[in-house]
Amino acid sequence: QVQLVESGGGLVQAGDSLRLSCVAPGRTFSSYAMGWFRQAPGKEREFVAAISWSGGNSYYADSVKGRFTISRDNAKKTVYLQMNSLKPEDTAVYYCAARPSVASRGAGEYAYWGQGTQVTVSS
Repeated sequence: QVQLVESGGGLVQAGDSLRLSCVAPGRTFSSYAMGWFRQAPGKEREFVAAISWSGGNSYYADSVKGRFTISRDNAKKTVYLQMNSLKPEDTAVYYCAARPSVASRGAGEYAYWGQGTQVTVSS
């Protein structure tokens, strides 16, 4: 079992930045690929970004490429999502997820999920 706890969400204006954090206390964090997903009201959960267990490979949705950066610190058992140039369409609940394999864009590929953190971007 992998416990994931997100933080860092909030209410910001368009163009602002936020950094989300996801802590995964446990001995096996460094062996898990991590992903960030988001879900807006009335919409399906969608892929945002993913990173390999080593941090050497990262992947992004086209909608956030160039604005968001995923990173991880295995010593701190934390994965981050730096979000710059935020837009109102980025408003959603953001979830981090873990899987004991290679990074994936598919939400169904992740076995463990956090509780989510709300990000609201006003225009």
